[in-house]
Amino acid sequence: MTSLQDKLFALQDKQYAALQAKLTPGVPDHCFIGIRVPVLRTFAKEYIKDMAYMDFLKQLPHTYYDENMLHGLLIAEIRNYETCIRLTDAFLPHIDNWAVCDIMAPKIFAKHKQDLLTKIQSWTQSSHIYTCRFGIKMLMSHYLDKNFKAAYLEIPASVRSDEYYVKMMVAWFFATALAKQWEATIPYLEQKRLAPWTHNKTIQKAIESYRITTEQKSYLRTLKMK
Repeated sequence: MTSLQDKLFALQDKQYAALQAKLTPGVPDHCFIGIRVPVLRTFAKEYIKDMAYMDFLKQLPHTYYDENMLHGLLIAEIRNYETCIRLTDAFLPHIDNWAVCDIMAPKIFAKHKQDLLTKIQSWTQSSHIYTCRFGIKMLMSHYLDKNFKAAYLEIPASVRSDEYYVKMMVAWFFATALAKQWEATIPYLEQKRLAPWTHNKTIQKAIESYRITTEQKSYLRTLKMK
């Protein structure tokens, strides 16, 4: 066991490990140490002060789910855009679950919107489930507000995948887009531009959102595909 793994096991919560194993199908139970996310975030902020963290980021693949979570949290703190992209690209193929994928939210991306868009287009075209999911999530996080262009909606709309975690992210994206950019987004449902399952899941998630008005929810119900 490495010295870092020793430190991680010192933060272990076995009950939480059992819970995470239930919530993260496809990852073997023995891969969960059981570190709560707020605790791991605090650890990451301290660990990144030690330059040894760069060695850890190069040591792929990791043994434990919690190491992958830590990896994602460390990448989020990297302040150099090119370095962050390089390390993100190196890590994405090793992601095998939604939780690690979704915890990655590099702060530096917000300052490089034009360059990031090119990477997003590449990620969303990947056949790897979580690379594609990550790309859609980054588009949702950075391009639905003041940087929005209607053309960006074509990126997730063009994703063709039967993978559950990709389809769910596309639905999450469009439900969020309905809340933030209703006029540009609603035609995708009116014109049935999405696959039936994704179409209906988008409507379901939008109806569950407090950001969608009562009138909008009523209209969305009329658009469900049977």
